[in-house]
Amino acid sequence: MNAEIELKLFFHLEQQQVLIELLDSLPDSEQKACRKLSNAYFDTPDLQLRRWDMGLRVRGCNGKREQTIKTAGTVIGGIHSRPEYNIDIDINEPKLNLFPKNIWPNTANIAAVQSRLACLFDTDFERRTWHIYVDESLVEVALDIGKVSVSREGEIKSEPICELEFELMAGKTGALIDLGLKVAETIPVRLGKASKAQRGYRLAAQSSPLSLEVLEFIALEPGQDLKQTLISLLSTGLERWQQLEAMILETDAYSLKQEPMLCYRLRACVRLLRCTLGQFNLLSESLVAKFDAIEGHLGFVETGLSLAEILSQNCQLIARQPQKAKLAEQALSSLQQLSISSLMQKMLADTGYGSLQLSLVDLLFAIRAGESRVNFNINAKTDLKTFADQLQESSWQKILALMPSEADLSSREYKSFARALDDSIFVGVAYGELYTKQSRDMFRAPWQDLVLGIRTLAAYRQLAQIGESLDIDISDWLQSKEESLVFAMEHSRRSALSNQPYWR
Repeated sequence: MNAEIELKLFFHLEQQQVLIELLDSLPDSEQKACRKLSNAYFDTPDLQLRRWDMGLRVRGCNGKREQTIKTAGTVIGGIHSRPEYNIDIDINEPKLNLFPKNIWPNTANIAAVQSRLACLFDTDFERRTWHIYVDESLVEVALDIGKVSVSREGEIKSEPICELEFELMAGKTGALIDLGLKVAETIPVRLGKASKAQRGYRLAAQSSPLSLEVLEFIALEPGQDLKQTLISLLSTGLERWQQLEAMILETDAYSLKQEPMLCYRLRACVRLLRCTLGQFNLLSESLVAKFDAIEGHLGFVETGLSLAEILSQNCQLIARQPQKAKLAEQALSSLQQLSISSLMQKMLADTGYGSLQLSLVDLLFAIRAGESRVNFNINAKTDLKTFADQLQESSWQKILALMPSEADLSSREYKSFARALDDSIFVGVAYGELYTKQSRDMFRAPWQDLVLGIRTLAAYRQLAQIGESLDIDISDWLQSKEESLVFAMEHSRRSALSNQPYWR
């Protein structure tokens, strides 16, 4: 049995030669043989192995075959660790009884599973490998170019494979991240969360579509220390970032109108990570610059959300407008012209994107290892609940300063406060699980309503621009709608400000 510890990066095929030259040029780098690998993945029709969190394949290379089963493992910040068992065979079908008996669940009927095995999908790729020493650690780097494919009823569906894997052969996990950062500084990459097997299952329509409905509260335990809290916040934030990134890139699965909200949620994950590092005094100038660059790429989010809001729920926002059809048509055209997919690809083509992801992984593992370079400058004796209370109170005081109850706020002022409201909500997302659900949710509800109100005000401004471009005068109607909404938001805000904070 081997336990793989690996880091996976995705990149674009046109960067292949640059990548090869970079890996060849690294100190203590030795290029190994280039091999063609064919892999057939097996499971039962009801996906019994997948339900056991196992992956089964038969790999062919140079006339030899090997069956491999991978059992349940972990993924932390993009670093994969998973036990695997490899056995040489002389046929194309796997034999489960060749694997150790102790890997199976106690109640498993292996003979029954064996009788129902079938090939679900294939991965075929060319693998070029290097052995690279990083200080005292040895890393095998594998460059895989090929495809994952599914054959069903005579039709073949496929997706390209373009991956770089760093597997730790000996030494420290940090060596994987060091090499990954060197690559990320040279070519655009992104953390690879999905394995080839996971991609194959999805392509075969044998797994649920990716989903992440909301920024759910992060699971924290009141008794855990601040170090473990920071590890939980960073690892969860990175996982959600990768999940949303994958959802956005699966363009066939999501409609044009859903893209803005997915991008909004991705930006929220990035902002949550930034907010967390700020709370623990870990935002270096380098990290700030990288976060700012991502924010710059996501500058389209507000426009996209406004256009999507106009088009949502059968254009309910403009349902009573005589010119509804023309306004909706122009909103749809503007959303198409925004070309969110292209803007996302531009962001992924920025080397700062993958570099930020890997810098966060590097920081995460440095915290786990207790490295001296990570200094929170926080009293180690502070318990989590006290720390969370202080953060909630600080965030609350900022909101009170921006939005005093005696002041009347305008539509423009609400727009300018949107980021501050976001940051305050992120504090609640990070630490909300430490508090009683009823009091927490009652307190947060009106503030979340204000966020939705700000989004609708932005949609009204977008409608004003659309009306002008079409020479349709809806200014009086928009002014009336905006005034009514601001009046309602003012009532909600004053009510919210009078509520007793749940952390006190």
